[in-house]
Amino acid sequence: MLKLDRLSMSYGSFRALDNVSLHAAPGELVVLLGANGAGKSSIFLTMSGITRATGGSIQFDGKEVAGLRPSQIVSAGMVHCPEGRKLFPGMSVLKNLTLGAYVHRGDTTGIRRSLEEVFAMFPILAEKKDDPAGSLSGGQQQMVAIGRALMGRPKALLLDEPSLGLAPLVVRQVFEVIQRINQAGTTVLLAEQNAYSALRIAHRAYVIEGGRIVMEGDRDTLLNHEGIRKAYIGA
Repeated sequence: MLKLDRLSMSYGSFRALDNVSLHAAPGELVVLLGANGAGKSSIFLTMSGITRATGGSIQFDGKEVAGLRPSQIVSAGMVHCPEGRKLFPGMSVLKNLTLGAYVHRGDTTGIRRSLEEVFAMFPILAEKKDDPAGSLSGGQQQMVAIGRALMGRPKALLLDEPSLGLAPLVVRQVFEVIQRINQAGTTVLLAEQNAYSALRIAHRAYVIEGGRIVMEGDRDTLLNHEGIRKAYIGA
């Protein structure tokens, strides 16, 4: 479903991504591990069309999407939930969510159905739908960010550091939601520093350092790899 082949991207003279190749099959949950600045967000920004690749290929559902506009990529079914949530804090929860359905704006019945699905997944958002998004707790704001992405009806969901800044109990709840989304059939590519929690729900994982993929393997292989445990899990 999703394949990067020798993807490269630069910010001026700085090469942020260097021949990155990875793939995710339909229905897989694939984790991208790496420290701050390793290149995780750069991969997602390039995949979603916000930054332009300087080389390589991004294929989604068998079609090349590198060079398409972000709205075209969302319409194709690949939706990016960015690091830091990027909500509109003064707008209501409901308006933030409906913005995620912008590419489907002509389908009012479908938008209503998507909204009902989001509220079923996050009941607290239904209660707070008229509240400003900025008045919510960090965990609730992350729910809004994920819900907004789901309003785009993704076949593949790119989640960038969804646990960042959240309390441990909330982190566990967020990862449970991500697992449910994946089990419902959505392919998930999850970028995370919280390696243990991410690997527990993953099928496979890649490790990125300095803009390059340096390791890949299934969940158990990476969980039990001594170097990964020392570098990313602390055990």
